[in-house]
Amino acid sequence: MTDPVVAPAWLAEHLHDPGALDSGVRVVDATLPLVGQPGHGRDSYDAGHIPGAVFFDINAIADPETDLPHMLPSPEAFAAAASDLGLSRAATIVVYDAHGIYSAPRVWWTLRAMGYPSVFVLDGGLPAWRAEGRPIEATGPVPAPRPAAPRPPVETRFRPELLADIDRVRAVLADGSAQVIDARSAARFRGEAAEPRAGLRSGHMPGALNAPFDRVVGPDGRLRPAEELRAVFAEVDLSRPIVTTCGSGVAAAVLALALARLGREDVAVYDGSWTEWGGRADTPIVTGA
Repeated sequence: MTDPVVAPAWLAEHLHDPGALDSGVRVVDATLPLVGQPGHGRDSYDAGHIPGAVFFDINAIADPETDLPHMLPSPEAFAAAASDLGLSRAATIVVYDAHGIYSAPRVWWTLRAMGYPSVFVLDGGLPAWRAEGRPIEATGPVPAPRPAAPRPPVETRFRPELLADIDRVRAVLADGSAQVIDARSAARFRGEAAEPRAGLRSGHMPGALNAPFDRVVGPDGRLRPAEELRAVFAEVDLSRPIVTTCGSGVAAAVLALALARLGREDVAVYDGSWTEWGGRADTPIVTGA
C-alpha cells in the first residue's frame, strides 16, 4: 500500500488477521484532547475503542527532560514503551483518534521516525468507524495483550531525517535549503490571534509558509483527495525538502500525512514547533501575511 491512510472497511477486513500480536495488524488509539479542552485521551479510549486497540499516551511516551509538550522520547525509551504496548516492527500498525484525523498522525510520524516500516492512519478515525456500525469495546484500562512466552524487546532504531530541532529549523530558514510550512490557523500565523498556550509571542518564522491543518482534512474527518491537497500546497515546491511546524508538533504531523499522500514521505516535523520558537526571546518572528 502506498497511501498513508486506510479505510475503516480495510481495517475491519484485516483486524483479525492471523498473527495479530506480532506480524499481523495492530491498532493504536492515539487520542489527544484538542488544545484547551479538559480531560485525557485515555478517557475516550476507556469509553469506547476499536477492538484490540492499545492506547498510546502521547504525553507520557515523551521526553521527560523538557518542559515542552510531548517531545519525542529517546529511541531507547520509545523502544521500551513500544515493547510494553506489543508493537512489533513486523506488524502493520493502524493509528486512529477520536476526532477524525487530529492526533493520530502524530503517532504515525513517531512510529515512522522510530523506524517502523508499515504504519497507517485510519481515515476518518473513530467517528468514521462508528458511522459504519463497526464494533466498539468499552472497557477500563487494561494492559497490552501478551503472548504466553516473553516477547522479544523492540529493537532500537531511529530515522533522524524525519525530525527537525530548532537548530535545523534556524539553518534551513537562513539558507533556504528547505521550505517550512506552518499548520497553525491563518490568524495565529499572521499574529492576529493570541496563542492558546500562555507566554508565547504571536506571529510566524521569517520565510515560513502557511497551510492550516484543517484545510487538508475534509468536513467528514477524512484526508482530502490528492488533487485537493495539491491546491492546499499550491505555494509549496513538492520537489524540494520540507519541514512542517505548528503549535506543539501535533498538527504539523497532519501536514506530513497529507504530503505523504502526495508522495512526499520524507517530510520532517519540527518537534518543538511554536511552543519552543514562540516561547524564546532569541528567535526571529514576523507578523502579517
